[in-house]
Amino acid sequence: MNVFDSERISDSLSNIGIRKVRKPEWSDLIILNTCHIREKAAEKVYSELGRFKKIKKENPEIKIGVIGCVAQAEGQEIIRRAEIVDMVLGPQVYHRLPKIIKRIQEGERIVDTDFPIEDKFEKLVQSNNAKRPPVSFLTVQEGCDKFCSFCVVPYTRGVEVSRSPEVLIKESQILVASGVRELTLLGQNVNAYQARSETGDNFDLAILIKEICLIKDLKRLRFVTSHPKDMTDNLIQLFAEEKKLMPYLHLPVQSGSDKVLKDMNRGHTVRTYIDIIEKLRKIRPDIAISSDFIVGFPGETEEDFSLTLDLCDKIRYAQAYSFKYSPRVGTPAYERTNLPEEVKVSRLARLQKKINLHQTQFQMNLIETIQEILIEKRGKFSNQYIGRSPYMNPVVITSAKDMIGKIIKVRIRNSNGLSLSGEAVT
Repeated sequence: MNVFDSERISDSLSNIGIRKVRKPEWSDLIILNTCHIREKAAEKVYSELGRFKKIKKENPEIKIGVIGCVAQAEGQEIIRRAEIVDMVLGPQVYHRLPKIIKRIQEGERIVDTDFPIEDKFEKLVQSNNAKRPPVSFLTVQEGCDKFCSFCVVPYTRGVEVSRSPEVLIKESQILVASGVRELTLLGQNVNAYQARSETGDNFDLAILIKEICLIKDLKRLRFVTSHPKDMTDNLIQLFAEEKKLMPYLHLPVQSGSDKVLKDMNRGHTVRTYIDIIEKLRKIRPDIAISSDFIVGFPGETEEDFSLTLDLCDKIRYAQAYSFKYSPRVGTPAYERTNLPEEVKVSRLARLQKKINLHQTQFQMNLIETIQEILIEKRGKFSNQYIGRSPYMNPVVITSAKDMIGKIIKVRIRNSNGLSLSGEAVT
């Protein structure tokens, strides 16, 4: 979602004559788009600002802005801790950037973390002329009403809001016309998407996907991130019916213990989660499932953690993201007793060992199969290209021809850590 926001910000700034440069020291304006979901991500902001302090000392005229979720959460604190910062903007006010930049150029220091009534997406109009890479993102839903006890998203992104289906279809058409072949629909709870069309029809995510998939030159579609509570039967069925919808679903579970899930206020049980996976695999046996896990949540016992390992063995994830619990100020869980760091470190290592085992097995099962790979970019070496399989695996091939944007059949030959490699099938 931050990538999508950054692209839109870049488009809006290009409309007022601001162009991107490759190095911070070459710029007149530096903008950090930030994430507050974990403590480490927030700490990176201040680390980056420390680097920029030297640049600003050498060029006092340079302007520096911190935007996004860290800005929303910490506001004036950023201004207090980092005197080099000229503006702090929350994620709902990006559309005000052109006017705010003019004000900071005149010497103001600005903090704007409002939740405005106007729709930022209507103001952040994408460029119709920009040539885009073959894979792109489109935010369809933003914010969260789930209030998991560990999560800051409802406080930094606001309540769940779904965008107009007509606008999203039009934006999808523009993206495809500019070279996009695979589109990923984004939302904090993307499958909570609910909107009404101009003609009064109700759109859920499944209906929206069907409409976007009618765009002729769009070849692939994905969506992320989903919540188990909003995984409806019609959305599940779409994996069997819609050929452009890739056989990959990221469905965070966070824990394999019902007690921990209840403490997290997740709103689902392990059984309901497994039921969803079983439905998906019944209609699409090859579907790749990925997930998120938090270990060391306050009150998590060794027995609770062992249930998480058991769930991994049952689901056998194609990949997963796992983290130590990170206390976030303002969340209900912040007031609870934190587990010792050594416990969290040990559990994370054990979980990641299990996840890596299953990921390796998933990738090994693809060796000697033929997969359709969408080539996204060049690799580090001459004639090397990198694409993705339908299951989201990075795949490396070599070719003397320019392959970017093409979908080619590749025989998978090797599994190399997190990626695969193969050769084009003629």
